[in-house]
Amino acid sequence: MEIYVVQQRDTAAGIAERFGISTERLISDNSLAGADMLTEGQALLILQPETVHTLKSGETLFSVAAQYGTSVMQLYRNNPYLIGAEYIPQGSQIVVSYTDSPSQNAETSGFAYSFINRAVLEAALPYLTYLIIFGYGFKDDGSIITLDDGDMIDLAHRYDTAVLLSLSAINVDGSFGSGKIERLLTDIPFQNEVIDSFIAVIQQKGAQGLDIDMEYIPPNLREEFAAFAENAAEKLRPLGLILHIDLAPKTSSVQQGTLYEAHDYALLGAAADYVFLMTYEWGYTFGPPMAVAPLPNVRRVLEYALTEIPKEKIFLGIPNYGYDWRLPFERGVTAAVTLGNLTAVNLAIEKRSEILFDEQSQSPYFYYTANDGSEHVVWFEDVRSLRGKFELVQEKAILGCGYWNLMRPFPQNFLLLNSMFNIVKTFSAENDRQTGNNVV
Repeated sequence: MEIYVVQQRDTAAGIAERFGISTERLISDNSLAGADMLTEGQALLILQPETVHTLKSGETLFSVAAQYGTSVMQLYRNNPYLIGAEYIPQGSQIVVSYTDSPSQNAETSGFAYSFINRAVLEAALPYLTYLIIFGYGFKDDGSIITLDDGDMIDLAHRYDTAVLLSLSAINVDGSFGSGKIERLLTDIPFQNEVIDSFIAVIQQKGAQGLDIDMEYIPPNLREEFAAFAENAAEKLRPLGLILHIDLAPKTSSVQQGTLYEAHDYALLGAAADYVFLMTYEWGYTFGPPMAVAPLPNVRRVLEYALTEIPKEKIFLGIPNYGYDWRLPFERGVTAAVTLGNLTAVNLAIEKRSEILFDEQSQSPYFYYTANDGSEHVVWFEDVRSLRGKFELVQEKAILGCGYWNLMRPFPQNFLLLNSMFNIVKTFSAENDRQTGNNVV
């Protein structure tokens, strides 16, 4: 695996020839809209196939996988065009392996709202250990505000992806009701009702566990929040269900601020099976333009977490988005617009902007002029910035990484992930649905 940065006068055909791959592969692996859709400074992922199988009449992905001693899941990961395909033409080229074989295992996760585009979701599932469905809440009577996500769970299980349902202080209309948190943490009979009700939902839907996403908890409720997590764990574990907790990005145990103080890494890490470090949002909607997840900041959070939580419990949070700021920035006035990483690159190409790379934050950015004449700057993630974060996962030998969130497509990212890690699946569907799929 290599990363190539586009130079002036580069063409897709010329870059492909330089690395000995086809132009079609370069375009596909990097989700290019066409051979001429490049801009200076754009980061391209270069993958070198080692073993390629030409599909013959009557073969299936299952038979090809068996022939080479691999899995259908790995064929999906190596060949994203196969994901969701009902029919694969005879003569199709299937990458069985690449020249670089990852040596380190990792588990992965990703958050999604119930309204995610199902094709975008399906494209991500082969690369995920856990899908976390976001947006469950609770009512004043302790019952659960549920989601229409049954087909998401079924789809995840088709790809042996475990499902966690995320509980937050969300109201029926989808707004956040932070005032609901105090009762949940201090009224123990009510707390038990909420936990028991949610466990019933998890079991009814065939999910594998609970994700707790509680933010902006009053600092004086630090111990109560940890006790709530322990209470949930004690109810979940006898049922074989998982407890996963999202943690604000702290760098010390005494870090001040409503976002941080009630998130006690040691206590919550002890209660949880897994934790998710929310290592992003340094660049945010109402803040000044900067990288969303500067690598030095991410490193500091992870290094503190490792002093409080076992490494085998930690997922490093990865932002799957960027921000577009109108310039000049005015605090209290300027509000950045969220955009996907693939959208950001295509915007730079459309505006013929050079993509720059900040060495300190290890993040890409670019400037452009909008149609109304206003100046803008966009900070986002590309394969260079993600490689730095994945290398941090490798360096610290933590459990893996997770995405906030999966709502926007970023195929290049998953190919990079696949090239750097053996992705572990911990859940297996009861019946093998792969043998009859994709017959040519």
